[in-house]
Amino acid sequence: MGTHNHQTIQPHNHTAMTIIEIKELFKTYNDSEVEVHAVNGVDLNIEEGEFTAIVGPSGSGKTTLLNMLGGLDQPTSGNIRIDDTDLGKLKSSQLIDFRMKNIGFVFQSYNLIPVLTAKENVEFVMHLQGRPKKEREARTMQLLEAVGLKGREDSRPSKLSGGQQQRVAVARALASKPKFVLADEPTANLDSKSTENLLNIMEELNKQEKITFIFSTHDQRVVNKAHRVITLEDGKIISDNRKK
Repeated sequence: MGTHNHQTIQPHNHTAMTIIEIKELFKTYNDSEVEVHAVNGVDLNIEEGEFTAIVGPSGSGKTTLLNMLGGLDQPTSGNIRIDDTDLGKLKSSQLIDFRMKNIGFVFQSYNLIPVLTAKENVEFVMHLQGRPKKEREARTMQLLEAVGLKGREDSRPSKLSGGQQQRVAVARALASKPKFVLADEPTANLDSKSTENLLNIMEELNKQEKITFIFSTHDQRVVNKAHRVITLEDGKIISDNRKK
């Protein structure tokens, strides 16, 4: 009696909440008569508070997968649910709004607004969200301090080193209190010391604020820090390892 579903029971930490659910995800490009499956039938769940690296050779589909997770690119088929929202069902205006409220982005090229100071760059998303000035300022200063840039809040990007600009980008990604942060090769342009600093900061934020980080990376230093490593090859997941 009641043993028929026995095989579905897996040892699992049930306190963790799945925040991203990807089912049967495909992204196909028709490139000069040849179909390229950039993402080829991916099923994946990401839980709240994960610190996950997606790795694989160039062309394995890492960035494409990240862009679809961030709603920057549409799947050819399959679906992505974030909490209870099916990204595929959102109109483009709803998607922009959803992204702004729920997802933080960190790119390898920093993408800071050159005419704005560090503080203004971090505040920008909260400004768009219509948060009150006091709240914006308090959160911005808290984040700049968290990323080790207290005292540099009035510096423009051109006056900051690459590592400092990337830390501003991390603070900006976190400003909106997103459900998760997508970081695409965030250490690609950084030296070892800056990379180590940045990773320590992100790991600390992950622990303290329970912020979920998903990296796509070639960088072994990021892989060493990650708590879960997902390897893609030809658009398919070939391994998925959680570190104890």
